[in-house]
Parts: sequence; structure tokens; C-alpha cells
Amino acid sequence: MHKRLAILGSTGSIGTQTLGIVSLYPDLFTVDTLAAGSNAVLLAEQAKLYRPARVIIGQEAFYAMLSSELSGMGIEVLAGQDAIEESVRADTVDTVVAAMVGFAGLRPTATAVAAGKEVALANKETLVVAGEMITRLATSTGSLLLPVDSEHSAIMQCLNGEPEGSVEKIILTASGGPFRNTPAHRLAKMTPLEALRHPNWSMGSKITIDSATLMNKGLEVIEAHWLFGTPEDKIEVIIHPQSIIHSLVQFTDGSVKAQLGVPDMRLPIIYALTYPERVATGLPRPSLTETGSLTFEEPDMERFRCLPLARAALKRGGNMPCALNAANEVAVAAFLHEEIGFNNIAGTVENVLEKTEFESRASLEVYEETDRRSRSLATEYISKLKKK
Repeated sequence: MHKRLAILGSTGSIGTQTLGIVSLYPDLFTVDTLAAGSNAVLLAEQAKLYRPARVIIGQEAFYAMLSSELSGMGIEVLAGQDAIEESVRADTVDTVVAAMVGFAGLRPTATAVAAGKEVALANKETLVVAGEMITRLATSTGSLLLPVDSEHSAIMQCLNGEPEGSVEKIILTASGGPFRNTPAHRLAKMTPLEALRHPNWSMGSKITIDSATLMNKGLEVIEAHWLFGTPEDKIEVIIHPQSIIHSLVQFTDGSVKAQLGVPDMRLPIIYALTYPERVATGLPRPSLTETGSLTFEEPDMERFRCLPLARAALKRGGNMPCALNAANEVAVAAFLHEEIGFNNIAGTVENVLEKTEFESRASLEVYEETDRRSRSLATEYISKLKKK
């Protein structure tokens, strides 16, 4: 089962945890390629430790420093987005770990799928933005999409071995984030520091803010739709504060299957990398007696408007999820820089969706133009907010 990995986004949260798994299972994995956006210092450290065939830095301004740091080590050093895309086609790569954050991960992931590679997909934006195109491409090339999100990994495990047509609905669980019990009148005053204090998970800043707004769950609804072919109205979201049940599937006979585990992203990463096998791990086990009780509640769609906005974009289809994603990325970045308030994230997304011209064609060109235009609209809206 030995696999040669190309890890795109190796310096991020998922990328670094993936490398930690490689260290634990050297007989199972070899690092062929490491790619990062701009963190050349950490990328160089990773390259020295894991000795890949090549390393790629997305921002070309860091190429000289990275090349100098790795000089004489026999590692090919490349730069630029084209180099990242080209690397996933290599015959020396078996599995591509798509862990780049946001829209930037779309082209490399699409290239890997077109090349028929196995893809461990942590970049949910790929399916949010271009789910129709990516799933169609995967069907034609035989590329296997293996979700790294804990929720979608849980669903895949629950569906394993079940007959086609037996699913009644999918149930995605959400922790509720740091503001689950925050009154509506206080949300507008929440700071980035408060929003980044997730109660259960250790994640990157962007996905942590998405968890606070519940946009993360909206993006996961869209991702689940494309991964499992489930209609939007058959995908339910419930709040589960303990984050022990990662998702559930209800079947046509009335039974429900759930996948349980501690809130540790290494579990879904390992499952994706070793699928369809399972390997023994020393990771913590859930103790139900220590947990005590598992509770559930409905999400508050009025306080957390990003979730219904995402559902509406999926229902509309076409390029609307792409516009949703672009606006959200811009708004989250602005919030993290304290340029807008917490509630303005949803407001920015809603404004952009209202102004986006609908396009039904599923093509990379349409998505890239929609992304560009939506970012411009979001920036304009945020500029007006800052002037008030």
C-alpha cells in the first residue's frame, strides 16, 4: 500500500499534520513533492527533513531564498502556480493531498483529477466552486476523491458497504463554534481573537472563522452534495457541541449510522491516505463515559446567516457557489484584519450574491471570471462599510 505523496499546502495545518503522519508510517508513505504558497522558511525545513524529489513555492519572490537554502541537497526547487500544477501530473506521484487554502487550490486539484490521480481532498473550496466540473472530470478519468474533512470522512465511512439508493438523508454535525450561545446583539462586537478561540478543534485561521459564522457548515453542505450525489434538501445540519459524532447517515429503513471519534484531524487524514484499509494508530480514543452526554440542537439560521446563504447558492446552482466562496474569502480576510465587524461577513456575502450575474456553464473560465468579479464586488462593499 506504499504511496508517494504530493502535498500541496504543506506548511498549513493539514499539510503539517500530514507530514507528521508520514513520520509515523515511513513504510507506507514517501514524500515526492512539497508545495506551499509563501512560507519558504517552513517549506525549507520540511524539505530538509523529508527529502522530497521537488519543492515548489507559489510566490516566485521567495524562490531565490528557497533555492539557496536547499542548494546541494539534490532537491529540485521550482516556483509559481504553473509548477505546482505540473507537479501533480508526475508519474512519481500516486496521491495528491490537496490542502491549499481557498480558491488557489482549484487549478492544481483539477489538474490532479484530470491526470487520474487519487486525491485526498482537504480543500473543500474545490467542490464548492466547481463541484459539477470536478465530479464529471473524476468520473471520466477514474480519479478517486477521498475527503479529508472529518464530516465527509465520517459520511464516507457510514456509506461504506451500503447499497446504492438506500440513503434517506445525510446529517452533518457542527460544534457551533465559539459563539454558539452568544446573544445576537453581541455578535457584531465579537473580535477576531474571540472568533479564533474554537472550543474543540485546532485549525487554520480561515476555517476557524468559517466555523464561527457557520459558513464552514454551508460549504460542507455543498461539498457533500457533490461528493455523495445527495440533493440539498436531503442534507441536514445539526449542532453537536461535543464534536464526538462527526456525521451521520439515515437510511430508508429508518436506521441511522454514526461515526464517532475524538476531534483530531489526523484521523480523517490517515483514513484518506490508507483507504480502503485501516491502520493501527496510537491516537486518543473517545471515552463515552468521560464525555457523559452527547447533545444536539438546531442551528440558529437568523444569528448565523452564512449557512442559509450557502444553501441558497447551492439551490441556485451554476456559478453562485463560486461567488459565495469568493465573497466569503474576502470578507473573512477583512474581518481578521479588523476592517469589518463579525456580522459584516454575512452581509458582504449576501451583497455579492445579489449582484452576481447567474451563469449556468460549468467551466474553469466561468469560475475564474466569477471569482475575480465577486472579489471585486466584495472589496467595493467593504470599502463602503469602512467609510461609514
